[in-house]
Amino acid sequence: MPASTAAPPYAAAMAATPAGNGPLVFFLQPLFLHGVAAVAHVLLALAVAGHVLFRRSGAGRAKDGEVRGGGAYRGGEGGFRCYGVAVFITWALAAFEVLHAAYSCYLDVGGAGWSRDAVSDLVDAASRAVGWLLLAAYLQFEFGRRRQERFPAPLRLWWALYLLLSVLVVTVHVATRLDGRPVPAHSWALDAVSVVAAVVLLFAGLFGKREGGGSASEEPLLNGAHERAEEDGRSATEASMFTGAGFLSALSFSWMGPLLAVGHKKTLCLDDVPGLDPGDSVAGLLPTFKANLEAVAADVSGSGRKVVTAFKLTKALVRTVWWHVSVTAFYALVYNVATYVGPYLIDSLVQYLNGDERYASKGQLLVLAFIVAKVFECLAQRHWFFRLQQAGIRARSALVAVVYQKGLALSSQSRQSRTSGEMINIISVDADRVGLFSWYMHDLWLVPLQVGMALFILYSTLGLASLAALGATVVVMLANVPPGQMQEKFQQKLMDCKDIRMKATSEILRNMRILKLQGWEMKFMSKIIELRKTETNWLKKYLYTSTMVTFVFWGAPTFVAVATFGACMLMGIPLESGKVLSALATFRVLQEPIYNLPDTISMMIQTKVSLDRIASFLCLDELPTDAVQRLTSGSSDVAIDVSNGLFSWEASPEVPTLKDLNFQARQGMLVAVCGTVGSGKSSLLSCILGEIPKLAGEVRTCGTMAYISQSAWIQSGKIQDNILFGKEMDNEKYERVLESCSLKKDLEILPFGDQTVIGERGINLSGGQKQRIQIARALYQEADIYLFDDPFSAVDAHTGSHLFKECLLGALASKTVVYVTHQIEFLPAADLILVMKDGRITQAGKYNEILGSGVEFMELVGAHKEALTALDAIDAANAGDVASPSSGTAKLSRSLSSAEKKDKQDDGNSQSGQLVQEEEREKGKVGFWVYWKYLTLAYKGALVPFVLLAQILFQVLQIASNYWMAWAAPVSKDVEPPVSMSTLLYVYVALALGSSLCVLVRALFLVTASYKTATLLFNKMHISIFRAPMFFFDSTPSGRILNRASTDQSEVDTSIAYQMGSVAFAIIQLVGIIAVMSHVSWQVFVVFIPVVAACFWYQRYYIDTARELQRLVGVCKAPIIQHFAESITGSTTIRCFGKENQFVSANSHLMDAYSRSKFYNAGAMDWLCFRLDVLSSLTFSFSLIFLINLPPGLIDPGIAGLAVTYGLNLNTQQAWVVWSMCNLENKIISVERILQYISIPAEPPLSMSEDKLAHNWPSEGKIQLDNLHVKYAPQLPFVLKGLTVTFPGGLKTGIVGRTGSGKSTLIQALFRIVDPTIGQILIDGVDICTIGLHDLRSRLSIIPQEPTMFEGTVRSNLDPLGEYNDNQIWEALDYCQLGDEIRKKELKLDSPVIENGENWSVGQRQLVCLGRVILKRSKILVLDEATASVDTATDNLIQKTLRQQFSEATVITIAHRITSVLNSDMVLLLDNGVAVERDTPAKLLDDKSSLFSKLVEEYTMRSTHT
Repeated sequence: MPASTAAPPYAAAMAATPAGNGPLVFFLQPLFLHGVAAVAHVLLALAVAGHVLFRRSGAGRAKDGEVRGGGAYRGGEGGFRCYGVAVFITWALAAFEVLHAAYSCYLDVGGAGWSRDAVSDLVDAASRAVGWLLLAAYLQFEFGRRRQERFPAPLRLWWALYLLLSVLVVTVHVATRLDGRPVPAHSWALDAVSVVAAVVLLFAGLFGKREGGGSASEEPLLNGAHERAEEDGRSATEASMFTGAGFLSALSFSWMGPLLAVGHKKTLCLDDVPGLDPGDSVAGLLPTFKANLEAVAADVSGSGRKVVTAFKLTKALVRTVWWHVSVTAFYALVYNVATYVGPYLIDSLVQYLNGDERYASKGQLLVLAFIVAKVFECLAQRHWFFRLQQAGIRARSALVAVVYQKGLALSSQSRQSRTSGEMINIISVDADRVGLFSWYMHDLWLVPLQVGMALFILYSTLGLASLAALGATVVVMLANVPPGQMQEKFQQKLMDCKDIRMKATSEILRNMRILKLQGWEMKFMSKIIELRKTETNWLKKYLYTSTMVTFVFWGAPTFVAVATFGACMLMGIPLESGKVLSALATFRVLQEPIYNLPDTISMMIQTKVSLDRIASFLCLDELPTDAVQRLTSGSSDVAIDVSNGLFSWEASPEVPTLKDLNFQARQGMLVAVCGTVGSGKSSLLSCILGEIPKLAGEVRTCGTMAYISQSAWIQSGKIQDNILFGKEMDNEKYERVLESCSLKKDLEILPFGDQTVIGERGINLSGGQKQRIQIARALYQEADIYLFDDPFSAVDAHTGSHLFKECLLGALASKTVVYVTHQIEFLPAADLILVMKDGRITQAGKYNEILGSGVEFMELVGAHKEALTALDAIDAANAGDVASPSSGTAKLSRSLSSAEKKDKQDDGNSQSGQLVQEEEREKGKVGFWVYWKYLTLAYKGALVPFVLLAQILFQVLQIASNYWMAWAAPVSKDVEPPVSMSTLLYVYVALALGSSLCVLVRALFLVTASYKTATLLFNKMHISIFRAPMFFFDSTPSGRILNRASTDQSEVDTSIAYQMGSVAFAIIQLVGIIAVMSHVSWQVFVVFIPVVAACFWYQRYYIDTARELQRLVGVCKAPIIQHFAESITGSTTIRCFGKENQFVSANSHLMDAYSRSKFYNAGAMDWLCFRLDVLSSLTFSFSLIFLINLPPGLIDPGIAGLAVTYGLNLNTQQAWVVWSMCNLENKIISVERILQYISIPAEPPLSMSEDKLAHNWPSEGKIQLDNLHVKYAPQLPFVLKGLTVTFPGGLKTGIVGRTGSGKSTLIQALFRIVDPTIGQILIDGVDICTIGLHDLRSRLSIIPQEPTMFEGTVRSNLDPLGEYNDNQIWEALDYCQLGDEIRKKELKLDSPVIENGENWSVGQRQLVCLGRVILKRSKILVLDEATASVDTATDNLIQKTLRQQFSEATVITIAHRITSVLNSDMVLLLDNGVAVERDTPAKLLDDKSSLFSKLVEEYTMRSTHT
């Protein structure tokens, strides 16, 4: 930091300068500068010496603590980039400083004696020589032998400080020279060497890094994971273009060149995007961030809990990215100092052009100062912005990773307290916002600095009038406080409303099938629209408040200028054009912080809200790890031991879920759990898993566990990946597991076998297939203890028997198995049966031991025997009837129809046959129609011309006001002013008020159009989504839809109109600048036209890559949300299998893919802006050189000064135009994605105006299927293949068949969830494809396979449309056996139902679905495995209820319990989409060769023990 080394003549000249010439303030005098330089270098010398001594003494005490190489380290050997450059420059600088110190000593001894300045000069030179010599020695001999990854942080900070002070000294020397005082030649030489050396050293510090990982050989690897992590890190480093970039490449962003070249030639895909630097990846960030968070989250409650607040979270983030915070602060400082050089020198330039003798020979020096400042400004700004974005990417990755880990560890209560919508918003919106805040993080200290520098310039030109400028600036800033507070409130409310809406949307998307089946989707859509209305009320307030803030601050520079010039008039300070232009240029630079301040305040408010939400989520209770004492495999012969257990989901002893729990299961035991609906069976398994809060007692398990949940949890992805669940493929074991779970036949049917991609939540699999994949996953893990939560209820009787025999009694014979079941026939095989009632184990023992010892078990067994009597009765009736084997059986042909054969030929092994496709993304340029659609959506675009007109008027009035000031103010005191001071000011004020008014009008029109457009896009998208066919939801993961409803909609709500306005405003302002500059020198067009052409060529070259990178950002975000949502849903399974690390790793991989696109997108933007800055600096330099070479008197110096004033902003404005255009093209992709969903093909109409349906249709209930062929999508194979069947009206028909045979598809075709490809369905003679969907669905009733309840109340779940009174609802509840249960509850019909109905058991949810159809009382009722989740006793009651309530109706039953269809009038047996058998149960049973009789035989054999 070479302060000026002024020789005594310089000091003498300084001393001799008359006071009238404006001596420099004290802190710019040589004594002060030398003092600062000397102190800094003494501190450097002490720091280096102290560090070396400390290291030496430390090494003496622990010789073996560190491996040291012999001799000096040479940069080439260990691959430490920039090390050689740093050492060379440091030695060179040290040598130069020694020579300089010697020269200073020579001058002082041989000169005018030891003056105060001479002494300070010598001390400074000597301290610098010592400091740099010590530093060079340290780098060469000490640092070179240590195996550090980077240069030490204090050293890098020193180099940054050194550059700053070097630039400061250069600035002082230039100012001194312009003031007419001499600066010695050796001082200029020192300045030049210092600045160049400082720049090189700083970049060595930034980009110097060890390559090749030499340290691995010197640190023992702790384990394999560490080794793998190092390998991953190394490969990522090699893949990252930024990490391997050289000095010049990093300086000019040329490292982006290869990617931009690829993007220009072809459409980029994710594989084309290089990897991340290890420090930017989740693997590199997360350990540091977690350690920092742990350190700051102190225990404040004394309970041992870590409390996270927004402040602590911020602190941890800052500690994690502190290097980026420091280096961006440095860049910001350099940039801001450089921007004020121009305004400071404008007065000198005007005086030079006016022919002032003091500046006669300073023209070239002035131009050089302007250009050097501009170069520093451009370089600093580009690297500042790039590093800010890198910090934002790191912050977002760290937060999402921590939130994900927290989500996996949440306790059941915490999970119920936060809905999935809220959690999705935390990672999709809140983490994004914190990442975006990196742009604003330095504004808080930069604004005072900028204001301070502005006041310094104003004071030097206008004297005490600068105090008025300070007062005006403070007033403007204070004026923003009330709107800021209002914005915070509105933002909080807006986010709360958004959470509620996203939660409701998420729930609706999850249950869209049941909504479509019931014809309720439009009712639920109206709920979403109502929630959005509440949200938009707050959005409107938020937007209009931001309008007021914008108005205040766009008017601020004008207000400050009026106040300052007014003060000059009152104080009698003369206004000369040079001083006025210097002030105006200062106000223009001051515009940036003042323009940005509303955004900064708004962003701070939003970020504070987001940090609060993230912090409160991180404070939620986690699942206690000590609830279950887990012993290692083989350490005990007791596998599960529960003693004196008291458990409650509410974590309250007042409402225990399980009480007095005592049981033991030894290794290898088969334990069965049975009981009625809601008796606590699933909760018993949860207590073994440690999922339910434990209030008392002990739970011990020995060995690893596997869990098969009642509602199957399947991940999106390949079937094979679901079964392997992160384990290595063992082909023999894999085949064995598939055989045990009878999955082989299913995989043969599926188009891609086990490579078939499963839709979200296993949407393209039947319930039974999902359960069997779940069981296969558990079997493949080879755990010690297996917990089955009634998986047999979702599969047919034959498959259930096979699973029980092959899995529980075969593959798991040596394992400990606990299984919950409603099927009594599976109980006799158990070593221990636990009978549950009201949360207690009422009976325990073997089957025969407890058979006669208690009421509860006898009830269950009695109900089972009652069901079997129906079978006995049919057998007895058939005993005497000897019929020919085929007399009663209508055996339908199994031959494939021609349509199916054709389908087989078409079905190539192509990816298009998968149900879930890659997310669609547009390619190439964003179409003009997207912009046009957005602009013309609100009021047909009527407001757009008014917005543009207001901006043009604003620009014209602003230029006019500045032009007026430049023309009307005299060039110097000697010139007579053309108008009086008061006239000068009044005209300026009038023009200023006009421009401010234009800003207000523009802002109001813009917000009005923005709000209207956002509302219309939201409504259109949601109507389109809710009217989409079911196939759209089956093939589209909900994450994609939620992404558009949250992130993309947020962009439309708050950003896109502003971005669109920015493009127009920036272009108008750029045209204004060029107009002013060309007015002075039209020759500027000679350079400007080719420069603009080059700019637009660069912009087109860049946008090809940037557009696709931005689209990849959108495409990579949905999988993160989807994976998060899936992981939260399956967290119990993930924890049970101990797969947390695997899922955290998968999340990290998805996050890194997203970060890669973001990072290289930022790099591409700065690559472009760097080149634009260079080009605009050329234009500015040309105009400056042209101006100083014009003959004197040819142009008005004031107007020439005005041109330079505007030219100072040329590079910023030119970059802003291109940046705004690119940013808009990136942001408009959100509109493009929403418009994609607005154009989803809709289902057929809900109702048809020409419908002439009788009000009581269907009166008979006769259903005819004629040659029915059904497939789920054109690229998928047929599921139903030529079905021709009649279901007589008023009769009960049972449909049976193996899992995956097409039973559920037939029901979907009946409800037109899928329309027939070939053939038709007639109900009472009416072709259902000719009537409206709601007309059809509202006349049919269904109890679906997966019972569904929505968040709300019991009443709203039974009667969402509000069509029935309380008496009718109570009657329905009594019929479905829930009346007594609900009467016990305090709120009766208004008892709450939480998301997914999770506070009700699966069986109770199924009974609620039964209640819905009893209320509706349709002529046609479909039961899709409706009693799968209830015990046999409840099933019998349901069957009785249905027989009573629907005695006249056509009832179609799909059932896995054979007894459910034995009472049917007709049985249809499906196999592989073909009707194989159809007749009465008695006739089918009579034919012993029929498949149906074989199924019944299987069931009775299974039940013989009872």
